[in-house]
Amino acid sequence: MAPDSAKYLWDALQAAERAGRFVQGKTFADYLQDELLRSAVERQVEIVGEALGQLRKVDPSTAATIADLPQAVGLRNVLVHAYATVNDKLVWGVVEQHLAPLCERLKALLDTAS
Repeated sequence: MAPDSAKYLWDALQAAERAGRFVQGKTFADYLQDELLRSAVERQVEIVGEALGQLRKVDPSTAATIADLPQAVGLRNVLVHAYATVNDKLVWGVVEQHLAPLCERLKALLDTAS
């Protein structure tokens, strides 16, 4: 594993866990009605995508072991560059269905880095 890999894995894990905490106990309707919640979740998802994008640059072999990495980076790009077309249902679905497995993978990779 490249020297900076653990930093990017840690950053992605922390942001993913934050996004998960932010939506805990919330419904999609809650998410739609709360612009602060949407903004906070989107920001954390951006950080996940950015950290994983940087990981892909410094350590492609480790990055390749993260199944959803291309989608995470792609969503980050949409949130940052195509913010006017953000699909709230897509973001909510990612948070509900993909963050927990991603967190588990990131933890496993960090355990091997220690």
